[in-house]
Amino acid sequence: MLKAVILIGGPQKGTRFRPLSLDIPKPLFPVAGLPLIQHHIEACVSLKDLREILIIGFYPPSQIEPFINEVNHQYNINIRYLQEFTALGTAGGLYHFRDQIRFGNPDAFFVMNGDVCADFPLEELYEFHKTKGSNALVTVMSTEATRQQSLNYGCLVTNKATQEVMHYVEKPSSYVSALINCGIYVFSPEVFQAIGEAFNMKQQDYYRNGNGNKEAGYIQLEQEIIGPLAGTGKVYTFQVTNWWSQLKTAGSAIYANRHYLQLYRTKHPEKLCSIDGSGDAKPTCHIIPDVHIHPTATIHRTAVLGPNVSIGKDVVIGPGVRIRESIVLANAVIDDHSLVLHSIIGRNSRIGKWTRVEGTPSDPDPNKPFAKMENPPLFNNDGRLNPSITILGCYVSVPSETILLNSIVLPNKELSRSFKNEIIL
Repeated sequence: MLKAVILIGGPQKGTRFRPLSLDIPKPLFPVAGLPLIQHHIEACVSLKDLREILIIGFYPPSQIEPFINEVNHQYNINIRYLQEFTALGTAGGLYHFRDQIRFGNPDAFFVMNGDVCADFPLEELYEFHKTKGSNALVTVMSTEATRQQSLNYGCLVTNKATQEVMHYVEKPSSYVSALINCGIYVFSPEVFQAIGEAFNMKQQDYYRNGNGNKEAGYIQLEQEIIGPLAGTGKVYTFQVTNWWSQLKTAGSAIYANRHYLQLYRTKHPEKLCSIDGSGDAKPTCHIIPDVHIHPTATIHRTAVLGPNVSIGKDVVIGPGVRIRESIVLANAVIDDHSLVLHSIIGRNSRIGKWTRVEGTPSDPDPNKPFAKMENPPLFNNDGRLNPSITILGCYVSVPSETILLNSIVLPNKELSRSFKNEIIL
């Protein structure tokens, strides 16, 4: 029997994802038509021995429970939300809810960071973990990055013959290894002994010296568990070449949307609109694959959508509209002959007629093997806004015959003119 744990953090996380996370928790942001962590759930459900999925975070239950109820009805598996009383770190939450995780004596359990996007090879990951015998406490899924980008991730130094992790450093200051941690793990239940030892040390340190503003149970999985276990014969890595990315900024949502739509071709072709208008939504408009359209959306037959477009619930798209490389969220309205490129249109927003909304993609460098998303800061060294995708928060109104270029608009704004490279507060 197997279980899975999805770590979703809490409301003070995901600040780089604003303004999209102002009205919807980041783990529930729709990518390719599904809330982000539902892609994790679908990967878990495909495992025949997996019996329960636990979602751990410190979002208020009112924000997460409606989603939990929905997926419980949708999938024949037990899915529960466990709320931390405060931020406990990536291992602190696991230890706090260790009894729920160990209940039923699972052979192993998966742990997945909620902001990871991937073609999840969970079956292969577990089979690899089993080959390492009872001594293996952790198997870390890893992938290769460029030398420079590896500094932004946890880096693993391995024994090439056995795949044992000999050394682990989280976000090193200088180059350690191009092999990086994907934030997807398989744990044997015995790992709780190692986490418990770290917890007891933290408790002693907390009461002896104080621990700043951190809770005594705050434990970081990467630095305090995997790092010390590396080189002891208990941590192994399963290296993948599958697509993998993180959803740190709004720009990375467009990139993830594209790849999840590509994965639908083989895994869920029914979620894509085909060129002839078949699929779960049957538009009569012109489709350039890959496109996902919610069945309730209303799209004029002269509109042209694609490639890599997701259209949400009850969206209305007028005649002659052109949308490419974009996500349009629920209840948005895009009026006649408007153009939307590399943008995210928030819930209940409206774009007027003959309007151009355009952003700049921040995709990985195609000329560099293993390059990942850069996730640059909002502002450059001169204090100017870095070129990025254009984002409209919820309930934003853009007037007709205007241009919105490389800009971010916070919720509930009614624009009156064109903007370029600005944040509209």
